[in-house]
Amino acid sequence: MPAFSQRIIAWQREHGRHGLPWQRTRDPYRLWVAEIMLQQTQVATVVPYYLRFLEAFPDVRALARAAEDEVLALWSGLGYYRRARHLHAAAREVAGRLRGAFPRDAATLETLPGIGRSTAAAIAAFSSGERGAILDGNVRRVLARHRGVEGDPQSAAVSAKLWALARRLVPRAHVAAYTQGMMDLGATLCTRARPRCGECPVAGDCVARREDRVDELPGRRATRERPRREVQILWIERAGETLLVRRPSNGVWGRMWSLPEASVADDPVAVAREHLGIRATLVGRLEPIEHAFTHYALTMHPSRLAASSSQRSERAETAWIAHTDLDGAALPAPIRRLLAATRGEARA
Repeated sequence: MPAFSQRIIAWQREHGRHGLPWQRTRDPYRLWVAEIMLQQTQVATVVPYYLRFLEAFPDVRALARAAEDEVLALWSGLGYYRRARHLHAAAREVAGRLRGAFPRDAATLETLPGIGRSTAAAIAAFSSGERGAILDGNVRRVLARHRGVEGDPQSAAVSAKLWALARRLVPRAHVAAYTQGMMDLGATLCTRARPRCGECPVAGDCVARREDRVDELPGRRATRERPRREVQILWIERAGETLLVRRPSNGVWGRMWSLPEASVADDPVAVAREHLGIRATLVGRLEPIEHAFTHYALTMHPSRLAASSSQRSERAETAWIAHTDLDGAALPAPIRRLLAATRGEARA
């Protein structure tokens, strides 16, 4: 039987994915943007974001020159916004410390914000053919099943086993095809649910298939009940404008613009007056919005308020944004959907 890597390469060339926009380049900058976007996000979701992002920032210097709000606005809806902030910080580091020359080797790539071991190896493989192992979630699943590696694949002990295995299996030639093949195999055939083992190029010596343990491998992480948090959000309007506040750098939606928050039990009119310096009247309360984060579930209770056109907020990190400009603002996806849906109802 041909070596594991040979079968992966042959399968990728005939059956793998070949039409994705980032597969048409060896430019490490463009490959980097794709790899960061693809972290924890499906390909179909990423493609339009990737194309819009590169239209706005065609090279690393353009991204480095951009304002943070521009970057976050184009990222809005992709989630995990820390990736966007790391992307921006890394671009500025490349433009400065590396004088605009985006690195192609994994060792230098790993020194940049937001680029870990696996991502660095993938960028280096696709841009220069450098030999290195990747171990994203899809690859962990393929290797755990094929070699029968038990236990939580995210635990330190199991992760060390999988990294050692991943390094041994990397071929000495055609590294880019092998790397893409491992990604494609995990994404399209060796999926978490209903894997298509009959089409898999390495099914012939797969431990999980031979022992009828495909559903057991990789091992599962111990499940914990996701905590739930509830918050009131204040939608304050005046003369065709909405009041937004800048979120802090730490925590979810860091440095993005959003609606002011308050405790669910708080009087929204009092919060607007005492914390934002705005006198407003309550128009009504809207249906709650549910949003799931990795570590907790959030229920947002929107209260809609009206302020007179003369009202100003002198508080730092606040801004009145015209309704016509909200589409271009760096807003979290659920807040954007709330504002867009309710404005649409008003127009109708």
